[in-house]
Amino acid sequence: MKRFTLFVSLLITTLGYQKVNAQETAPTVKRAQNIFIELGGQGLTFTANYDSRFSNRRDGLGGRAGIGYFSVDGDKITSVPLSLNYLLGKGNKFFELGLGATYLSTSGDSEVLFNKNESNLVGTMSFFYRVQPADDGFSFRAGLSPVFSSDFFMPYYGGISLGYTF
Repeated sequence: MKRFTLFVSLLITTLGYQKVNAQETAPTVKRAQNIFIELGGQGLTFTANYDSRFSNRRDGLGGRAGIGYFSVDGDKITSVPLSLNYLLGKGNKFFELGLGATYLSTSGDSEVLFNKNESNLVGTMSFFYRVQPADDGFSFRAGLSPVFSSDFFMPYYGGISLGYTF
């Protein structure tokens, strides 16, 4: 028995076997969180937004919420975008696919897309290119955000955003 134990000890030493603790080797990944301002996009106007992944990943399933306000010549629009999105990619470059809804409240005299002095709920999608750092730092998004309701469909509505990832 002593010879077998000595043989196993020598074999382990010769092969360079080392006990590895899984916690020491696995890199800690924190979930991506973003704050950003967006012109156009799912908020339809100028909005401030928060976006986060639902798990400790930089990609995958997540969601966003925002609020926006726009006023010109007495016409006012308040928007509240809410959506789910999925990020595909690695490193710091991602493709974002999303589906959501935006609450709009309008007031004033003109009718552009919506009836004046009315609240509406419209559907939105996102097909965006996103650059977000692996850690903390500047983030950028740009792409198409089709908008739809029972009355209309705008397939080529777009948006751009600048923000900070943490």
